[in-house]
Amino acid sequence: MQTTTLSALPALGTPLDGGIFVGLVTQPDGTHTAVALLPDRATRLNWQAATDWASGLNAQLPTRQMMAAIRANTQDRPQSGWLWTSESHEEDASCAWYCYFDDGDQIGYRKSYEGSAVAVRLIHITA
Repeated sequence: MQTTTLSALPALGTPLDGGIFVGLVTQPDGTHTAVALLPDRATRLNWQAATDWASGLNAQLPTRQMMAAIRANTQDRPQSGWLWTSESHEEDASCAWYCYFDDGDQIGYRKSYEGSAVAVRLIHITA
């Protein structure tokens, strides 16, 4: 994972690590990362195929928190419709969360469903 300092980050919506800087998120371990939305898009992929596709780009599917940042901080939203997140549904392992970009809803759906995906790169923020 790449690293940078907070003061070295570009403005929201500008280039960062092959993508567009869409915000900062706090990881479960308390560290902070910058999120770069890559320009690539995938369609008609089930959740596992979407996860593998993002990994092939040296990236990952966004979390639910990252999806909210993408929706809030990008003028050129990825697309209308919905996109897979990286998160399995906590109550049903056969489902994963997706974000519906038209209105921002986040809903669980079967991982076997073929949907769309975007990928993000995370850049660790150092002191």
